Amino acid sequence: MTTSDPTPRILPPLPGRMPVYALLDNVRSVWNVGSMFRTADAAALAGLYLTGMTATPPRPDMEKTALGATRSVPWDYWREPEEACLSLARSGIRLVALEQTAQARTWGSMTWSFPVCFVVGHEVDGVGPGVLELVDEVVEIPMAGTKKSLNVAVSFGILAYEIRRHWQARKGP
Repeated sequence: MTTSDPTPRILPPLPGRMPVYALLDNVRSVWNVGSMFRTADAAALAGLYLTGMTATPPRPDMEKTALGATRSVPWDYWREPEEACLSLARSGIRLVALEQTAQARTWGSMTWSFPVCFVVGHEVDGVGPGVLELVDEVVEIPMAGTKKSLNVAVSFGILAYEIRRHWQARKGP
C-alpha cells in the first residue's frame, strides 16, 4: 500500500487530556459519531480520527448528540483509514481495534500502554480487514446476553472509560 501523505499528522494533546486517540473506521451514523465526540470530551481523549464514510463536523444533525463536543475535541479526517493507521503507527502510537475476532482479547485482560489509539468500525461490518491487518492488537467486550454485539457508540464509551481507568491508575492521584 502506498500513502499519499507519508508525513505523520498527529493531533497535539491539549492540557488535561490523556494520550489516547480513537479512529472511527467508516462509522455510518452521524448520531453515533456525535455521541462519540461527546464521550471523547467527557473521557478526555486527545482527539478523534474520522475516516472513510464517517461524517465530519460541522453538521446540525451531529450536534444533536455531540452537544458542542465537536468544538472541544480535536479531530482530523482521512479518506483512507489504512493511511491514518500507518501515520499513527509511524508516530509511535499503538493501535488497538475494538472488534470481535478469534484473536481478540477481552477488554479486562489488557495491559494498556500509552500513547494509544483505539479503532471502532462500521455498525454492521465492523473494523475493515485492511485496518485489522495494521493494528497491534484486537480487544473485545464479551457479550453475556442473547445479543452478540453492542451499539458502536456504547462500545466506544465502555472502552474509553476502561482506558481512562488504567491511565488514572498509572498516573496516580
